[in-house]
Amino acid sequence: MSSIAERSQKLIAAYLEKQAASNGQAGSADPLNIGQAFLEMTAKMMGDPTRLMQSQLALWQDYMQLWQNASKRFLGEEEVPPMVAPDTGDRRFKDPAWEENYVFDFIKQSYLLTARWMQSTVHEVEGLDAKTAQKVDFYTRQFVDAMAPSNFVMTNPEVLRATVESGGENLVKGLENLLSDLERGKGKLAIKMTDMDAFKVGENIATAPGKVVFQNDLMQLLQFSPTTEEVHRRPLLIVPPWINKYYILDLREKNSFIRWAVSQGLTVFVISWVNPDEDMAQKSFEDYMLEGPLAALGAIEKATGEKEVNAIGYCIGGTLMAATLAYMTAKKDERIKSITYFTTMVDFAEAGELSVFIDEEQLHTLESMMDEKGYLDGSAMATTFNMLRANDLIWSFVVNNYLLGKEPFPFDLLYWNSDSTRLPAKMHSFYLRKCYQENKLVEPGGVKLGGVKIDLRTVKTPTYILSAKDDHIAPWKSTYAATQLYEGPVKFVLSGSGHIAGVVNPPAAQKYCYWTNSRKPKSPDKWLESATQHPGSWWTDWADWVGKQGGGKVPARVPGDGKLKAIEDAPGSYVKVTLK
Repeated sequence: MSSIAERSQKLIAAYLEKQAASNGQAGSADPLNIGQAFLEMTAKMMGDPTRLMQSQLALWQDYMQLWQNASKRFLGEEEVPPMVAPDTGDRRFKDPAWEENYVFDFIKQSYLLTARWMQSTVHEVEGLDAKTAQKVDFYTRQFVDAMAPSNFVMTNPEVLRATVESGGENLVKGLENLLSDLERGKGKLAIKMTDMDAFKVGENIATAPGKVVFQNDLMQLLQFSPTTEEVHRRPLLIVPPWINKYYILDLREKNSFIRWAVSQGLTVFVISWVNPDEDMAQKSFEDYMLEGPLAALGAIEKATGEKEVNAIGYCIGGTLMAATLAYMTAKKDERIKSITYFTTMVDFAEAGELSVFIDEEQLHTLESMMDEKGYLDGSAMATTFNMLRANDLIWSFVVNNYLLGKEPFPFDLLYWNSDSTRLPAKMHSFYLRKCYQENKLVEPGGVKLGGVKIDLRTVKTPTYILSAKDDHIAPWKSTYAATQLYEGPVKFVLSGSGHIAGVVNPPAAQKYCYWTNSRKPKSPDKWLESATQHPGSWWTDWADWVGKQGGGKVPARVPGDGKLKAIEDAPGSYVKVTLK
């Protein structure tokens, strides 16, 4: 306790010093622009007092019924059906005491009834524009999640039990964990999601053998060592997102998409983006195209002698590739012979809950922050993504780390998730405004890159679109819009699970499923209605598809044997740069 007190004092002193250094200039009191949305909602709600009164009476009646049920259980009646139950998969109430103990069962049901009432009440307010209604719904859910009884010592049976059994040692350890996370975040809470010492890039994660064969300011190009005697003539270029690092596709040997693709007879090249600093503030979306995939195409030709390639773009890497293909079409450049998109949006009309963070006020605040530093700090983007799944990615760790006083488990995916990257100010502002706010990428001539007004409708390249049914970042119904856009042949495949697990799903795991459909109706719901469900991983389906685009077989290529000599071993040095 003495050590904790000393560290707490240092943290407070550092915080006060930081506040003094800002000369009293406080930032926006409402950087997320929440206040105006709830003010509008309240005004509309108060304009219909009858509905509000009916809603409150309904909640009161539910409380009275719940109290009667709780009284029956207290008096020994066993068969009392619950009024409300947690959703399947809601792990907050997994401890048996939430059902077996009538007090905690009452607390749980009271919370669930209140949460349901609150969310339905704000959702049913009439007269709000779509953006405001979405923001109100989203932040109401954030409040509801934060107030769950599982998040507090006195209303969480598992925490109470641990406190009694350890004599409060769990709370002391939890406070120590909290202070460590505050120190690591330099005054901001940086929740530790996994054992960060359990993994090391290049040693037990990101270990697919290969070489860095090219690099520039923005990226290193990795070529991976073959495991087959023959390979498809056309190499495969993977363009990952630069919001996180490429090794999501090379976590461990058993779930590495890169290793698996190599085993299918593909010569795999992957772009490993730099982790930019203030010196790269003026790097633009156009620079990412010119110094990313277009530079990679030239390097691949030198390395293999092949001009033609097949390509993959993942998330924002896919958005970049769609723009790049439209640019190349205008330039009559046909080097990319097929394109695969992993969980990629190009039409941002229905961008899901991420659009909650995109309005003029929030963009202005964000751009002011980026102008000061020259980049968006990776932790800010990570927090945004974590809020989309707050119970899983925030509150579960609050309970585990701070209330139970436990250390998080080693988990490769969460290690990658915590290994975030910065985003250059100019590029990120362009992306948020032109894509999320204005939806210009899908508009013919709406975006100009390299002096060319691009038009996605002109792209004739054979296209494979992979989306994920439970994706909270790139909602699959939004990604489906691309099937109606490109001029060339398009195959749409829907995977089970979410933005990461739906992609990183090796066949050997025998998990989830995927859907295919040879038809492409305008409605995504119509597509799913007539789609065929297949067990397991979509990887094998994609391998058959890309194999037909392979261009024949040639002897396997060894990194460094071509005109491009090896610079260093994979995974390279760019991927090892971490946030300080």
